[in-house]
Amino acid sequence: MKFNFSILLAAAAAAPQALAHYNFERLIVGSTVTGEYEYVRRTTNSNSPVQDVTSNDLRCNVGSFGYAATTKTYKVTAGSTVGFTIRDYIGHPGPLYAYLSKSTTANVNTYDGSGDWFKIYELGVKDFATYTTSMTWLSDGFKNYTFTIPKAIPNGQYLLRGEHIAVHGSGSIGGAQFYLGCAQLEISGGTGGTPKPVGKIPGIYSATDPGIYFNPYWPPVTNYTMPGPAVYKESIDNVAIHNVVYKRTVASILDSSDNCVVES
Repeated sequence: MKFNFSILLAAAAAAPQALAHYNFERLIVGSTVTGEYEYVRRTTNSNSPVQDVTSNDLRCNVGSFGYAATTKTYKVTAGSTVGFTIRDYIGHPGPLYAYLSKSTTANVNTYDGSGDWFKIYELGVKDFATYTTSMTWLSDGFKNYTFTIPKAIPNGQYLLRGEHIAVHGSGSIGGAQFYLGCAQLEISGGTGGTPKPVGKIPGIYSATDPGIYFNPYWPPVTNYTMPGPAVYKESIDNVAIHNVVYKRTVASILDSSDNCVVES
């Protein structure tokens, strides 16, 4: 009975894979939804994921640096609400993130993302699995998401990176899928500070991290370790639980208002 149930869960997750791919194509600032790839670097990867955690493509997606020069840079104030639209919607299970990286060049249009990155937002598990139900995620079905730019950061030009890690194939090494995109920002009004922890991309993930390589179907998943660095402490309003391990007793982390935005 247990074996059959795990097979059913795996089959149900695999069935819509061809239709469930998605990408991050529009920047959201407040209630404004910008144009498609107007402030987000276009990718040559269509709506397909990156699966090699050692690849430079994990920064902003395949071919995106080739579009950096023609991508606009949005001027925002630290403390503003920003986010991404997701085309068509998040169709796979897994955690949702946002990262910032301050440009190491004078113009973010020439920045390849090789500098330091820090996490400013994360959204994880809603309900853990039982013997009769599968694990669910707070980002299931999202068409967009928003979060706050922390105030305690230096002013300057940044890459804002949205990412969703799809874990339906995480039972094999290299099976996790990374859906991502980068917007170009110029941030003012920051109070300074030294965001941490920071890491390089590639480098923040390993193919064998417990939140990237695990069996999502059987036995029932009763805890989950969020991959990557902890959220920058000045961004703690963007996540209700700062502990990287989400306990089984947690039913929800953020309410549905975090998935509410005016769409164009």
